[in-house]
Amino acid sequence: MSRSSPAADVASPGERPKSRPGPGLAVLTALAQPVGTAIVAGWQHASVGVVGYVLLVFSGLALADRHRFPRRNFLIVVAATLAYHLLDRPVGVSLLAPMIGAAVAMVAGHRWLVATASAGSYAIWVLVSGATLSQGLTALALIAGAGLVTEIGILVAAEVHNGIAEQRRLSEERQRRRASEQRLLIAAELHDVLGHHLSLINMRAGVGLHLMDRDPEQARAALDAIAQSSAEALREVQAVLNTLYPTGEAAPRAPAPGLDRLAELTEDAALPTRTVIDGTVQPLPAAVDRAAYRIVQEGLTNIRRHAGTGAAATVTIRYRQDALVVEVDDDGGGVRQPGPAPAGNGITGMRERAAALGGELTAGPAPDGSGGWRVRATLPLGRDQTREATS
Repeated sequence: MSRSSPAADVASPGERPKSRPGPGLAVLTALAQPVGTAIVAGWQHASVGVVGYVLLVFSGLALADRHRFPRRNFLIVVAATLAYHLLDRPVGVSLLAPMIGAAVAMVAGHRWLVATASAGSYAIWVLVSGATLSQGLTALALIAGAGLVTEIGILVAAEVHNGIAEQRRLSEERQRRRASEQRLLIAAELHDVLGHHLSLINMRAGVGLHLMDRDPEQARAALDAIAQSSAEALREVQAVLNTLYPTGEAAPRAPAPGLDRLAELTEDAALPTRTVIDGTVQPLPAAVDRAAYRIVQEGLTNIRRHAGTGAAATVTIRYRQDALVVEVDDDGGGVRQPGPAPAGNGITGMRERAAALGGELTAGPAPDGSGGWRVRATLPLGRDQTREATS
């Protein structure tokens, strides 16, 4: 008859938890069993004895390796508990260690072993102790009750484990979603920055080439403007890309642009631009301030691209109590290409920026019938956001 090696008693990797608990429960059980049994024995005027206490402590400490050797552990605990009861000691809480060992063994897939060992121990106790029918039924009821409590405990533990795993999965999903949203925001920032500056560079390069022979000084000024615009584009792209390094390895060299740089933006627009401020200027939440700047930037870029030469722009910033309204208009004086203006990624990106803040953006023909085009965004100002911006 072959003997199984100790390694065969170890639960399979799929059955064992990823990290084994420490001996805390074993020590707690080794203390709870003798203390609880001593209290019950005092009520029953019975004696536990030194050997009884040793067996109770030993069966509790034997649980220390329950996850490593669940079958062997359960059999040792059952043997110690059986020896305790064969000495006719009071019941007390002597079944606590077997219940814990049985739960671990059943979770590891050894239910038949638990059932067989429990039935065999009960039969040995009845035969050796010479228990009466009443005593036998009482012991059977205790064993059945302990088994029922163990089953309920396993179900509860499984539900708790599943709940924790589900919460962990939801947390990871939220982190992935936030990372995806951050990537989309970075893509939108890069689109705005590159679209604005590259269109500006393209326009000024054309002007420089046109004036190269007739007016070298103006051509030089256009080239200087191209150099400045390209340097500014590189700085803004670097600032956007640095947000990909949250641990601070490469912090942005300049803060994200906001409406405090509106004058620079309109002066650098390469077309006549008028700025109108309606209402009292107030501190804005960072997200609203940044979105407003990008919407103005993209609106001016679209005018340069689609309104044609001769167009002029008007940028209107309206400060309201609960919202910031941004309008970018062209006067219709340019030579616009026939047909509706293309709804490219620029307008879509602006609309998504406004929607992300709970606002809205519209783009269409100017309402005054001038033949121009208007982009109008409404960005809500929440009270909590406003307080955050002023702090």
